[in-house]
Amino acid sequence: MNSTKMKNLYLVSCVSKKSCDRSHAKDLYQSEWFKKARTFVERSGAPWYILSAKHGLLHPDELVTPYEQTLNKMPIHERKLWATGVLDKLLPMLTTQQTVIVLAGIRYREFLMPCLRQMAEDVRIPMEGMRIGEQLAWLSKHNEQA
Repeated sequence: MNSTKMKNLYLVSCVSKKSCDRSHAKDLYQSEWFKKARTFVERSGAPWYILSAKHGLLHPDELVTPYEQTLNKMPIHERKLWATGVLDKLLPMLTTQQTVIVLAGIRYREFLMPCLRQMAEDVRIPMEGMRIGEQLAWLSKHNEQA
């Protein structure tokens, strides 16, 4: 492994609870989980993006109109197309980013991870297998330590 300090890139999934107004993506999502995840990634100082069921990959400062769409109800072929679109946007960013940290559930990861693991030097899913309450506790603990 390269001895220089690893650079991180964070991917955070969208949530269903949203603001009613057109907002920057980072302000659109209103759940407790998203707010804690946002605090966690912003404190790292590393770049981060939002995995949006409707828009694919969103920059946090991108303006977005509220929407109702979830990967949970999408057919498999649509989820595969969604993942391909996300990966197409991510590929140019991964030339300088060596570690990708994914804060997202299985539906967001299922078709991303195989290709992402080939594209990035290191891919981490720190809350993998945790239930929502455990994830909230993990985020709270790590936000307090920052």
